[in-house]
Amino acid sequence: MSQRNQELFERAQLRIPAGVNSPVRAFRAVGGAPPFMERASGANVWDAEGRRYIDYLGSWGPMVAGHTHPAVVEAVQAAAAKALSFGAPTESEIVLAEAICRLVPSIERVRLVSSGTEATMTAIRLARGFTGRSLIVKFEGCYHGHADSLLVKAGSGALTFGNPSSAGVPPQTAAHTLVLDFNDTAQVEKTFAARGGEIAGVIVEPVAGNMNLVLPKPGFLEALRVQCTKHGAVLILDEVMTGFRVALGGAQARFGIRPDLTTLGKVIGGGLPVGAVGGRRDIMEKIAPLGPVYQAGTLSGNPVAVAAGLATLKLVEAPGFQDRIEATTKALVEGLAAEAKKAGVVFSAQSIGSMFGVYFRATPPTSFPEVMQCDKDRFNRFFHAMLERGVYLAPSAYEAGFVSAAHGAAEIDETLKAAAEAFRLA
Repeated sequence: MSQRNQELFERAQLRIPAGVNSPVRAFRAVGGAPPFMERASGANVWDAEGRRYIDYLGSWGPMVAGHTHPAVVEAVQAAAAKALSFGAPTESEIVLAEAICRLVPSIERVRLVSSGTEATMTAIRLARGFTGRSLIVKFEGCYHGHADSLLVKAGSGALTFGNPSSAGVPPQTAAHTLVLDFNDTAQVEKTFAARGGEIAGVIVEPVAGNMNLVLPKPGFLEALRVQCTKHGAVLILDEVMTGFRVALGGAQARFGIRPDLTTLGKVIGGGLPVGAVGGRRDIMEKIAPLGPVYQAGTLSGNPVAVAAGLATLKLVEAPGFQDRIEATTKALVEGLAAEAKKAGVVFSAQSIGSMFGVYFRATPPTSFPEVMQCDKDRFNRFFHAMLERGVYLAPSAYEAGFVSAAHGAAEIDETLKAAAEAFRLA
């Protein structure tokens, strides 16, 4: 039997910290060595040993149309044949900006960047520059990239300052971030009553996807909008993950919330590195060179990445695309719940759009503490049993999953067959 994946992992660790270029890829949350991927097509990926997996990771979200979609590949090849990068304006950047503003009406102006982290970092800076205030509110369990001010965990109470959750983040930086409980409307109202005049902005994943999938309770997002409006703070919806996945216009369209700023990524790059921050014209015109809030990037608006994004958005906005992919995702989670019930396993699952969550818990969680009640060890066993049967899930009990338009009845049936066996082993 081939040991190619193990060999590559050992080789990688000689030159790359932990052998990976993003922490969760190391499989430390679930144990074992990760498969090293070589190619992908549609709903499938193949590793260095030639094993095929039905992929529910989707490169952590971007591959909404499926891997190597012919239209996206053709667009990338055509763009690359002209230039890999200019560091100068291109018409394609305008076309992508126009598409984003058309599909997400709250975005009146948009700045392209190269990653979701850049987008959220810029949004935070804009909120502070626009309001002249320092405090930022975020929610425990929501991840917004690895900028210093966002790598903060909760302190000893709702109104206390946060503490760094990563080495290298100075306490002075963390002191400007307040961490509240996701879905706790009363806590939000209490915090704004006490410190509303100091709060520059609130940043939130409208549907949390980085503590597994956690949906907003009715009224929670609405309360954020009300409090930000009342106290002059900037509401930032981090739609890097949800953008064009939970609805064509993002979570804000699905829930009827109009943010002041929105951050995007993943889908708008079609698998290549792209991010964006956009929103109200008066806020966006504070960004350099129009205003005093500085942001720049050598590869921002890269023509090859923009081409991939434009081709993907064209597919995503085709009639029926969102309905089909949402129905497929719903069939997956309902099937998984049914198989778990047959096996007598405590389990629940839910989905929204083409995102889904699986939990070894009787009911889907609504907060970070409830997420932590899930049976992590059982998930790990289930994960490896599924991997052995050719189904690739996110290698962590605390990450959402993704379905693509390339997933169909055959892939769902194969997945559920594998799950029937995996649940018995878990």
